[in-house]
Amino acid sequence: MSLKLAGRVAIVTGAGGGLGRAHALFLARHGAKIVVNDLSQPAADAVAAEIRAAGGEAMAMALSVTDEPAVAAMIAETLHHWGRIDILINNAGILRDKSFAKMSIEDFRLVVEVHLIGAAICSKAVWDTMRAQNYGRIVMTTSSSGLYGNFGQANYGAAKMALVGLMQTLAIEGEKYGIKVNSLAPTAATGMTEGVLTGDSLKLLAPELVSPGLLALVSDEAPTRAILCAGAGHFAAAHVTLTDGIQVGDAEDAGEQVAAQWASVTDRSGEIVPAYGFTQSEREVAAATGSAPVPAGVR
Repeated sequence: MSLKLAGRVAIVTGAGGGLGRAHALFLARHGAKIVVNDLSQPAADAVAAEIRAAGGEAMAMALSVTDEPAVAAMIAETLHHWGRIDILINNAGILRDKSFAKMSIEDFRLVVEVHLIGAAICSKAVWDTMRAQNYGRIVMTTSSSGLYGNFGQANYGAAKMALVGLMQTLAIEGEKYGIKVNSLAPTAATGMTEGVLTGDSLKLLAPELVSPGLLALVSDEAPTRAILCAGAGHFAAAHVTLTDGIQVGDAEDAGEQVAAQWASVTDRSGEIVPAYGFTQSEREVAAATGSAPVPAGVR
């Protein structure tokens, strides 16, 4: 096994079990020093002990990712102990699944608070350190429930798609400081998916089969703004794309034209992955003025 992460310091949130534990153990096997974060001190201690027993370096920190002062203290302790922070895996999360009709706003808000706001708090806490050292790798944990929707997961799906938006902007803002930000969309049998997945699927979807995808996302050669879908040892990329579309201008029947030409509006044959958000407005102005479109994207 290569030690591609030797000398790197990684924080993994929600690492006391399941996917976070698998991530922490995997990164440690590749040489990283690990901060094992979890709500439970015994769970975090157990994973840190596993890492140390295998010859790695780890320390355990029990706190909620939604607690700003506690997160700040974790960052300060990490810097005091190891002098740098290279990798942040935003993995901590909860489920409160119900159909939207039966879901309380309290449960909606709680899921968004842990997944989205928790990831933002942790990312903000390491941001200045990563900028100062001109190096950083941040991984958001998104989900196919956010990318494509899933019955009974309006709160979870909203939070998970929002993390993609956070990734997109942080990747742009962090580029000149050597900070790369990506997303992992895992499918894994963990405590969070208990009761959702069945027998044979649970065996195939071991968390340990997702974690190898992290090496591509956090190594020195990592991409940025990638969405990696992983499960059962299978890896694929998801993209947010923009079609060529149509130009109808300010015609009186513009609404009718859009409806009538819906097939052309949604035709994916010429779609691109925009390089940044303003690609949409740049193309719209170009289409309206008849000027050449700005080549800001990848087909």
